[in-house]
Order: sequence, then structure tokens, then C-alpha cells
Amino acid sequence: MLLSLQGISGQPPHAILALADGTVFIGNSIGAPGSTIGEVVFNTAMTGYQEILTDPSYCQQIVTLTYPHIGNYGINAEDIEADKVHAAGLIIKDLPLLASNFRMSMTLSEYLVKEGTVAIAGIDTRQLTRLLRTNGAQNGCILALPEGEEVSQPAIEKAVAAARGAPSMAGLDLAKVVSAKQTYEWTQTEWKLVNLEGKPGYGVQITPKFHVVAYDFGVKKNILRMMAERGARITVVPAQTPAADVLKLKPDGIFLANGPGDPEPCDYAIAAVRELIETGIPTFGICLGHQIMALASGAKTFKMKFGHHGANHPVKDLDNGRVSITSQNHGFAVDEKNLPANLRPTHISLFDGTLQGLARTDKPAFCFQGHPEASPGPHDISYLFDRFTALMEQAGEKKNA
Repeated sequence: MLLSLQGISGQPPHAILALADGTVFIGNSIGAPGSTIGEVVFNTAMTGYQEILTDPSYCQQIVTLTYPHIGNYGINAEDIEADKVHAAGLIIKDLPLLASNFRMSMTLSEYLVKEGTVAIAGIDTRQLTRLLRTNGAQNGCILALPEGEEVSQPAIEKAVAAARGAPSMAGLDLAKVVSAKQTYEWTQTEWKLVNLEGKPGYGVQITPKFHVVAYDFGVKKNILRMMAERGARITVVPAQTPAADVLKLKPDGIFLANGPGDPEPCDYAIAAVRELIETGIPTFGICLGHQIMALASGAKTFKMKFGHHGANHPVKDLDNGRVSITSQNHGFAVDEKNLPANLRPTHISLFDGTLQGLARTDKPAFCFQGHPEASPGPHDISYLFDRFTALMEQAGEKKNA
């Protein structure tokens, strides 16, 4: 363990992970002191812990990383998907003794403490993952004990009670909780080892071809960067922005971002998206945006047993048979059994056959369940950004014809 975590005894503080079913794990605190509650889920990505922690889609979720060694390359100032940690807590097997990377500015443990994030290490994450796969995601509590305090039965009972008292994710509207409060502009493009200034870093889009209005349901920064890279000037609007306000901005395209929670309570977003799609403006949704577009089109959604969380999920494109390895983070899905006539499936998961993509048959609108911006994860599905760009180009040609 890191020396900074060790007390006078040479051991880091104890921590308790309790699940709502009464299962208890004892480990070590590697983050901030105190306690946290949330839905415990597992993520199978081998890298990208910084991006996962800062992904707003993990609001009110405690993330278990199945890869055993987490923290090897530390934390840097650039690989953040939001300006703070949104995950409710972190569970890992092992925190390496050393962290090293040319971009590193602090260790994972230092970052967790700085962000006030409660985390636990030293537990059997394989056992926990098998439990979640068998019984489904459930609420839990991490209780990080003060330095020098031993694990006691009252502390365990306190953690179990907190886990059982946590709210269910079903029925929670979290999009408006994590969304930006004010409209803002975005021009930053993708990170390159050598940018226009001859050094590592992000670029800036100075010659945009399109204007995209992006609904922030919990948007990740790299999604915006990948759209900007393809020629978009982006106006990001809060989740509860009415369709009329978006239309005043005269967009060439509408983007519906990822986000946390249950899509069904987001009635304000469903109504706005329904109105915007009807205008014929090219529309692209991902993750929660995919589910909201489906609901706006007359489909239904359901809570999954343990969801899809990871950077190695195979997805098949039904239009051409192409299989892509994708990054995923969702606990709800669109019900393929009750699709309206104006929606057609475009992608399915090869893990469990659930819907991964949809397209409107009557409007230039499509959506995808996973996270195509590869942060973290592979680049296989990034062609969806090109598809969105092509739709805006076609709409522009029709307008100018």
C-alpha cells in the first residue's frame, strides 16, 4: 500500500463494504474517510479508472473494478470526463505500491482523498462480482473507519443499515442532478501526442462546419471533443431546456448525451426530444440519450439485472454484420419486444442480445446504447460520429438545393 495511507501501525485504515443483502467484506480504506452509499456495479475495463470515476453516468453508483491492479499509472490533469468525481465510491482488489506515467500528477489514492471519494481495497472482487452477476446489482455502503479504529459489530451493522436504506436506482431522475446549470460553448478537440503547438495536448476547432446543440444529461468531455474534431461548434444546454429554446439556436444537429439514472422519469427530456425529432433536424443519442430517444418515439425501457459496464463488450451492427468491441455503462435498456413501427434495431449486444442501437425510419435520427467516444475503451464504434456528420451534411445540401 502507499506510504501515505499507513498510520503509526504501518497499516492503512480499515474499511467495510456492506451490501443490502447483508454480505460484508472487510478491507482497507484508500480514499477519503467517512461513508458512502449507492448501487454497487462491476466494470470489466482494465484501464481508464480516472475516466470511469469522473463519468457522470456513475452518479449514485459504487464501482467495482474487476481488473485486480488499479492505480498503476496514477492520475493526470487531462483524462477527466467531468470536473469532479461522480461515482459514489470505488472498490478494487489491489492498489499497487508504485504508480508511474509521464503524465502523472498524483496517485490514485491522493486523488480520491482530494475529491472526497470513499474507496476500499483488499477485498475479493471476484467473489463480489460473481455475487452481483448471480443476484443482480444491489445497494451497498462503504464505511471507511478512522485511523486506528478496529472493525466492530456495531460498525458492520451501521454499514448494512445504510446499504438497506439507500434509494433504488429505478425511478431516479439523476440527469437534472448532474447536468450543467447554464448553457456553454465547446470547441476543444481530441488529445494528440503532438498538437498544432508541437506538444502533447488537446486542440481547438477554429473552422467549424456545423452547429450542434448537445443536451447535457451527464455528458462526457471526450464525446464533445470527438464531435468538435469532426467540424462541429457545440452549444451544450442543460437537461431541462425546452425544445423551443434549442430551435432558437438554429442547430444543424441535435446530440443527446449519456447520463445516469432511470430514463422514464425524464419526462421533460422525452417531450423536448419528441418535438425536436419531428422537425427533421439530424439527431444522435447515446446511452441515456439513446433511451430517451426511444421513449420519445414510443418505445419502453426496463431495469437490467446487473447492466453493462466495461470496455470490452462486443456489439453487432445489424446493417452490415460488423462486430465492434465497445465501451458500455448502463443499467437500463430499451425493450426490443415492444418497438413502434418508426424504430428499427441497428445494433445488438453479443453478450445478452439486448438492443444496442436504433434508427428512426421516418426521420434522420439514430441512437446507440454504448459509449462510442472510447474514454476509456476501444475506438471501434467511433464511426457513429461520422454517421452523424454525414446526416448533417445531407441536411445542409437539401437546404441549399
